Amino acid sequence: MSKSEILEKTPLAMTQLKAQLEAVSKRDTEPGFRTTKTLEHLNSFNLISQSEFNTLKKKIDELQVPRLKEEHIVKILDIMPKTVADLSVVLQGYTITVSKENLKSIVDVLLSHKGK
Repeated sequence: MSKSEILEKTPLAMTQLKAQLEAVSKRDTEPGFRTTKTLEHLNSFNLISQSEFNTLKKKIDELQVPRLKEEHIVKILDIMPKTVADLSVVLQGYTITVSKENLKSIVDVLLSHKGK
């Protein structure tokens, strides 16, 4: 058996996963069980579009929040917290500390999007 080697780790947002699985479903005449179940699960969420994801990701990147990595931003955009308290809960799963000012800035970016 050959060994697999991980060349790169890139976080994948639910929006991106849904788009890829939809492409697989269109390509394959009978999508697999996992593909179907995963798409059913993803359809139960109110996901933002790929263009909205890219726009919001760029805006959060531009905030230059110390120690905030791409994996954190992807998770934030998957969940779209509406308050600083909700955002704090999202980030609790990571070993990262973000100031209240930066948390508020991130939430402001997310809320400014909601109005559009």
